[in-house]
Amino acid sequence: MLDRIVVRGARQHNLKNIDLDIPHGQLTVITGVSGSGKSTLAFDTLYAEGQRRYIESLSTYTKQFLERIARPDVDEVSGINPSIAIQQKNTARSARSTVGTTTEIYDYLRLLFARVGRTYCPNCGIPVVKQSADEVIDHMVDAHEGERFYIVATISTEDRKPSELLAELQKEGYSRILHNGDVMRIDPPPRGLRLKGRSLNLVLDRLTIENSRRARLLEAIESAYNLADGFVRFASPDSNITLDFTHHLVCTSCKKSFEEPRPLLFSFNTPYGACSHCRGFGNRMEFDERLIVPDPSRSIRGQAVEPWASEKFEYYYNRLIRFCRQSRIPLDKPFRALDPKHKAAILEGNDAFFGVIPFLEELREKSYKKYARFYTRRYLTFRECRQCKGGRLRQEAYYVRLSGQSIREVARMTPGEALAFVESLELAPREEEIAEDIVLELRSRLKFLLDVGLYYVTLDRLTRTLSGGEAQRINLANSLGANLLGVLYVLDEPSIGLHPRDTENLVKVLSELRNRGNTVVVVEHDLDIIQKADYLVDLGPGAGENGGEVLYQGALEEASSPRSKTIKYLREGLPLEDSKPMPSRCEGEIRLSGITEHNLKNIDVSFPLGVFSAVTGVSGSGKSTLVSDVLYNALTVGEANYTHAYKGIKGRDKVKKTMLVDQSPIGKTPRSNPITYIKAFSFIRDIFASQRLAVKRGYASGRFSFNVPGGRCNRCQGMGYERVEMHFMADMFIPCSECEGKRYGKETLEVTFRGKNLADVLELSVNEAIELFADHRALAQRLTTLKKVGLGYLRLGQPSTTLSGGESQRIKIARELAENIEGGCFYILDEPTTGLHVDDVATLLRVLRELVDRGNTVVVVEHNPQVIRQADHIIDLGPGGGDDGGWVTAEGTPAEIARSPRSHTGAFLKKLMRKSAKGAA
Repeated sequence: MLDRIVVRGARQHNLKNIDLDIPHGQLTVITGVSGSGKSTLAFDTLYAEGQRRYIESLSTYTKQFLERIARPDVDEVSGINPSIAIQQKNTARSARSTVGTTTEIYDYLRLLFARVGRTYCPNCGIPVVKQSADEVIDHMVDAHEGERFYIVATISTEDRKPSELLAELQKEGYSRILHNGDVMRIDPPPRGLRLKGRSLNLVLDRLTIENSRRARLLEAIESAYNLADGFVRFASPDSNITLDFTHHLVCTSCKKSFEEPRPLLFSFNTPYGACSHCRGFGNRMEFDERLIVPDPSRSIRGQAVEPWASEKFEYYYNRLIRFCRQSRIPLDKPFRALDPKHKAAILEGNDAFFGVIPFLEELREKSYKKYARFYTRRYLTFRECRQCKGGRLRQEAYYVRLSGQSIREVARMTPGEALAFVESLELAPREEEIAEDIVLELRSRLKFLLDVGLYYVTLDRLTRTLSGGEAQRINLANSLGANLLGVLYVLDEPSIGLHPRDTENLVKVLSELRNRGNTVVVVEHDLDIIQKADYLVDLGPGAGENGGEVLYQGALEEASSPRSKTIKYLREGLPLEDSKPMPSRCEGEIRLSGITEHNLKNIDVSFPLGVFSAVTGVSGSGKSTLVSDVLYNALTVGEANYTHAYKGIKGRDKVKKTMLVDQSPIGKTPRSNPITYIKAFSFIRDIFASQRLAVKRGYASGRFSFNVPGGRCNRCQGMGYERVEMHFMADMFIPCSECEGKRYGKETLEVTFRGKNLADVLELSVNEAIELFADHRALAQRLTTLKKVGLGYLRLGQPSTTLSGGESQRIKIARELAENIEGGCFYILDEPTTGLHVDDVATLLRVLRELVDRGNTVVVVEHNPQVIRQADHIIDLGPGGGDDGGWVTAEGTPAEIARSPRSHTGAFLKKLMRKSAKGAA
């Protein structure tokens, strides 16, 4: 086996026939400007080839269940290991998947509770224990040594006559029963015996309790367990003392029986363990008063009850008004001011009135009717299940406890809290032996979550609610837990979403993966992580067609390349500009008060209008909750439908439009591309439709669309390629045999503009297209917005499915630059620097500043020091993550934040400012 991965002649996407060597057993960081080919090299070449070769080594039967990967465009790859990709994508969609189940921590908790958990009676609150024969003897010797007892088996007589049962017992050698406190012989059978209830008490032995008689006691107790279905009774002939024992789980006080805990009992993904009310989801769709009465300032006569406010339901509204008159419920009083019992009568009904919610419930049952489904859906919302209280499990699962905690309570803990719980368990020696391996796995996996910076995420958090960066770090923690050796790990910007405070722990995790004998390849822009690399590969010098070259490969300390921007910043530090005072043009603010969503602690926050604001804080402090959830919904959904997250809002009338510019794809199919999204393709089609040949043939603008029949290729329907299914091999996508990948029919492509047909134009980069269409001002202006946001390297016809999240986000910003001229808009961006090189961040900041200069407001959630330093206003949350966060620790300009003793961001800014001052000196 080679001591390195050897790549020769890599040409995938924009790679320029590159050669490179990556050493095994080291941490290699691939850097370069955005679009330079980093992900292409790491994922589409190294990972793809490692995974492809591993899959090819498997049987044909196994291959059909695995992802099929095409061979990358490369001459040779040797010395490569089986590969695992850990990307910044959250593919979880199920409402059943949680952090605990994804990391297998919850599975080990299920085992722990099933093996050593103690069942408690819900009626009596006492532990329910099953007693072995030895434990019964120990108890009797300790409490009743020297006393005489009958050992009795209570046998049911429900299925047979007492006389028949007595005869059968006599044949087996038993001779006495205990009846009304007296011992009676059954040989001969007693005459006129009348049994109370449906059982008889068979005497197995009579003896004085002594430790020396353990063998005799053991034999009698085990016989009783066999005869009496797991029960034994000790009855004293000298007093009224009767003691019952069982090896079943039965409460000794109220006699309530319990089933034996097993792992399935604690699984909400199986019908056996799931709550029957919510089917294991923890919540249910229920009718919401806030949606039924969206404007509580209205009266009954003013149609406060929306479901019946339309003409279609006039009959029901008239009945409601008649009921209110009969019940003396005020018709002209605001709904919010009505007596609670009157509200309950209207919504839930009573003997005199059927109620709005029962009416909707009845209509909901007619879900086979389309209108009923859509009509009732608008008044439904998810509510915590009343039966399981959001815990997802059947009630019996909560009877089992460990150190006073049920599994529901442990699942609601953060990794740190759960680790403290596991470490503090007090178990008996036998229980310790049973739980040893389980506890070891739990400790290991919980520590991994802490190491990757997810100390604030609770174990019951839905996986689909995690950001891409959080999902990636979950997968990283799983990789550590898998203890694999000799594997190639490929990671895509694992620092995404991490505060600089947490970066050091991430480096330790990557080093741990490496130290186990794995090869770790990381695509990264964070200079702190790059500086910890063993080996550096820098691509560039530009993006797209201007990238794809290896500018440097080798040890970090020897890094040198005059064309490398990355190495320049490693040597000289970040290009940090001095903070600026709040612009004088700032007019007004959006003020939210009493915010309590998720971990936010009833805080009041103001967002100045017409400026560039940054919301900062450590991971999990509540930044995305404040901005993406509360602020965005408050400005778009409206107060009537979202008042549960905050108490009040001021200044909303000063905002014309609110837009959340996230990193979701701009389109779901390959037909969508950058120029269709920014609405530039219509200009191009108009230009081609105006050419002499097109006019002569009568071609309209629609002729040049590949989304509708007419000018597109009929064989591939404008896709440009055909899919060939290869069954157990990767499907092949070959150029369409009719249009040769050009998407259009032959006649359409005969129309040219300056020597280029439409297929040629779609292959142009944005920069090339700006030159070609320089005389067409409207089109050139729209294309220039793509260049402004640093996307001049993109091909015009590049499918949106091939774009990164950062590229998609910047395309959305470009469209706003092209269309929003008047200002007055409120833009919200969550970590817009994701996937951006230091040089590209500077470009993005210029664009955001241009939006602000046009009279718009920009609010970003960010960790990047370049962005934070240039913000006009900063809102810092913290001081910690999860329950330790949710407070406003500091607010003001960067300089003011740097002076705050409570702010982790402030401490980091202060350090940067000192470096900047030393550099200037």
